[in-house]
Amino acid sequence: MQTVTLNNGVEMPLLGFGVYQIPADDTERAVSEALAAGYRLLDTAAAYGNEEGVGRAIKSSGIPREELFVTTKLWVQDAPAEENTRRAFETSLARLGLDHLDLYLMHQPYGDVYGQWRTMEALNREGAARAIGVANFYPDRLIDLIVNNEITPQVNQIETHPFFQRADYQDLMRQHGVRIESWGGFAEGKNDLFTNPLLAEIGKEYGKSVAQVALRWLTQRGVVAIPKSVRPERMRENLDIFDFELTDEQMAAIATLDTGNSLFFDHHDPEIVTWLAGRRLGA
Repeated sequence: MQTVTLNNGVEMPLLGFGVYQIPADDTERAVSEALAAGYRLLDTAAAYGNEEGVGRAIKSSGIPREELFVTTKLWVQDAPAEENTRRAFETSLARLGLDHLDLYLMHQPYGDVYGQWRTMEALNREGAARAIGVANFYPDRLIDLIVNNEITPQVNQIETHPFFQRADYQDLMRQHGVRIESWGGFAEGKNDLFTNPLLAEIGKEYGKSVAQVALRWLTQRGVVAIPKSVRPERMRENLDIFDFELTDEQMAAIATLDTGNSLFFDHHDPEIVTWLAGRRLGA
């Protein structure tokens, strides 16, 4: 598996397995099959409600811990965020059955962001989280966090797919040493992604599916991708993307699909902010 080096020297797989929207009672099976297929980067979150299933699959896999790269995410915390963040981290660790995380992400740019980040910095210094980062941070929020804190996020996980490509933002993050990671790499099938004529034609040239072309396009840009599937054959297919390379012309053609807009929700919309920041998770 190809890896990328984060700004603190930690090696992270370029391609992993995400468990968003996998039901809790199916997560252990799905993750076990993903690990058997060869995935070593696993991505979950407290908000997904399936950390326990991920943990059970890790335990039963017999794979040495040092071979795995496990990510989970902190949901929005109220003040005192320092105390709440540490409690949330320890709860996630217990659910996963682990003694440390490879990457801990702040899931949303809301709540007491600075209190949350200070505690995440402490967890990183203590070695409890080998790397820390954020998710869903737009440029203004990310730069504000960087210039006002000691540790620059190692990762920013954001919506990134052929219809919302984030190329300019990726350049800005690169300037500051922040690695871009995609969520929604298949756009959840919106805009008929899986039957897109351009992606299908490119795939035909290499004997690859549209999904494989989309993942190759992401990873060829240096974007960490975490596709989700509950079907073992799709899991294996999604891993099989490193035996071909898109040409500059093909990359440029795919660039024309960019709409410049989210297909899901706008983190600047006051109603979305109210909804996300108002959600509360059980301990």
